[in-house]
Amino acid sequence: MKFDIITIGSATRDVFLPSSAFKIVNDPKRLKKLGFITGKAQCLPLGGKVQIEEPVFATGGGATNAAVTFSRQGFKTASLFKIGSDISAEEVVKEMKKEKISLFLVRDKKLKTDYSAIFLSQNGERTILNYRGASANLKAEEIPFKSLDASWAYISPGKISFSVMGKIFSFLAQKNISIAFNPSKHYLEMGIKKLEPFLNKTKVVLLNREEASYLTNINYNREKEIFKRLDEVVLGIAVMTEGPKGLIVSDGKTLYHCGTFRNGKVVDRTGAGDAFGSGFVAGLIEKSNLQSKNFSEKEIAYAIRLGLANATSVIEHIGGKEGIITKSEFKKPRWKDIKIKTVNL
Repeated sequence: MKFDIITIGSATRDVFLPSSAFKIVNDPKRLKKLGFITGKAQCLPLGGKVQIEEPVFATGGGATNAAVTFSRQGFKTASLFKIGSDISAEEVVKEMKKEKISLFLVRDKKLKTDYSAIFLSQNGERTILNYRGASANLKAEEIPFKSLDASWAYISPGKISFSVMGKIFSFLAQKNISIAFNPSKHYLEMGIKKLEPFLNKTKVVLLNREEASYLTNINYNREKEIFKRLDEVVLGIAVMTEGPKGLIVSDGKTLYHCGTFRNGKVVDRTGAGDAFGSGFVAGLIEKSNLQSKNFSEKEIAYAIRLGLANATSVIEHIGGKEGIITKSEFKKPRWKDIKIKTVNL
């Protein structure tokens, strides 16, 4: 069976722990000395008991979150990831089947399914405690390459080994499958030179501003230079998100600057990156001609609008999937207009 898109990466079982007792401390100078890189910390009283609201159980991980976006947008979707043989694994499978997503499942008999506990404050900020289990242990011989037939692949690799990802990228490129790549911190730390063979095969690369600066080793504020470096190695489009400030997209010729939709109460920012990235790619798939090497301004604008709508809706709900919009929901007046400014490179 040929799919419109296959997502590849991680799958997790998550528990969200909301509480007004989680306090955000913003003291950059002092906290950075203590090892808190962002200069912010979420604090709890040591040795005390903390009252939480009702816990919320969900599933997450880049592969499953993205797959739900594509399925809800009406695409024939499959997902490849490795899970354990535990109760968490069954919850992941149950949700994917509910969303009508075909699965290329790999089971690990020793390691458990990835798990996250998320401390959630009242303003939507969160601290995530991660257990990296089965997903990173994916082996090349476990991948059903002969069955991976699709027009697109969306890769969110987590800690899958570089050698395995190399075989995946090579296979997809040989099959002329368009690749969208959302590199994890694990991969960004390898540096742009090591990632160049992947980026050369990538039609869309998705990063936030901090990640783009880190990967290119160019100052955070020098956006044109960041994109110039990315455009040298990325086959297609480079996307740089900026959280509440919006995003910038480069197609190698033009920079597209865009803010965000006005949102309601920010409940949880978990999964916003997955929601934007998968929404953006879904927009390109819907509007673009697969035979074309380049995307038009209208196609990119549509993709930006869908990505932003998806991310805005997700942060208004707890979890990375609850707020993902459907194709019919995207037609609501709320998502009709967004201002996009273009600048020639």
